[in-house]
Amino acid sequence: MNNIESLTQEINTCLKCPLGETRTHAVVGDGNIHSSIMLIGEGPGFYEDQQGIPFVGRSGQLLNKILQACGFTREKDVFITNIVKCRPPKNRDPTPQERQTCLPYLYAQIEYMQPKIIVLLGATALKGLVDSNARITKMRGQWLDWQGHLVMPTYHPSALLRNPQLKRPVWDDFKQIVYKYRELVDPNHFSKYC
Repeated sequence: MNNIESLTQEINTCLKCPLGETRTHAVVGDGNIHSSIMLIGEGPGFYEDQQGIPFVGRSGQLLNKILQACGFTREKDVFITNIVKCRPPKNRDPTPQERQTCLPYLYAQIEYMQPKIIVLLGATALKGLVDSNARITKMRGQWLDWQGHLVMPTYHPSALLRNPQLKRPVWDDFKQIVYKYRELVDPNHFSKYC
């Protein structure tokens, strides 16, 4: 891909897997493609499919609160995307084949953006990008090196909505992200919570 506009157009018209046939909108991403932090989820849900924007439902509202607590905004500090760009029917997990078909788009986004920090939101993102046998319960909260990028796996916001006890570990993970951001990007980054 020679530029982000052509990549976006290719994603929006992609029919390489059956998800392209059933989508309302492809969901390329949201935020600042020139920022230092990339957040990767699993795939669009109903509201994301309707609007063409990732994380706009209840999970997205919670993610926005987490980002705000860290002193980050979507518009300035992060770019949010998913392993697959089209909604799996009935919000099921994307199949390994669907993930494999869509991964080159994510790789191209990472190559273009060169994020200093990649945050993997949930098991599907971890399995899709790092290791198909990885377990989020074992790897969350640990910095990983993936192809020269610092990667932090954590639970998906929807998991927090189902199980509020996961909020504390996710907050611990995001505090590490803030500290690493200060170390690598902006030593004066302000968050009133960490």
